[in-house]
Amino acid sequence: MTCRPVAALLLTLALTACASSGAVPRPFPSPRGTTPPAPGPASPASRAGGYAVAGTALGLRGAPYREGGADPNGFDCSGFVQYVFGQHAVPMPRSVTEQLRVGQPVEADDLAPGDLVFFSTVAPGASHVGIAIGGDEFVHAPSSRGEVRVERLSAPYWSQRFVRARRVL
Repeated sequence: MTCRPVAALLLTLALTACASSGAVPRPFPSPRGTTPPAPGPASPASRAGGYAVAGTALGLRGAPYREGGADPNGFDCSGFVQYVFGQHAVPMPRSVTEQLRVGQPVEADDLAPGDLVFFSTVAPGASHVGIAIGGDEFVHAPSSRGEVRVERLSAPYWSQRFVRARRVL
């Protein structure tokens, strides 16, 4: 009978749609008179959001570099960050300098997916930004080789130019 495979397929599709909707579950009820804590920089909810942001950034690998670009037709580094966070309804300023003021500072050895990583590439101070994805890697839109790609934070070029990191989520 073909009814069972169709039902299984429909159930699978329904569950997949729920898992990828990006919805945020409501917190469990709390005792009267108490307020549940808001998600903070190290909360499980913010970590989950960081994985979602990192996933969106990774999905844009191969998009071309375009100076002043802020969409999948072409990105510069800060336009890439602004676009990725915008896909998760997190407003982000447009320039590297402004993005450096968003969120909270985070130590390099405590990076989590979704954290912003800043580098000094063309001038003293932060002039380039990317998004940490975990495991010593980040994704960014560099002008060299002209496309969104993944790099290692520990690579000599990037480790020597690392300025700081910020946690937005």
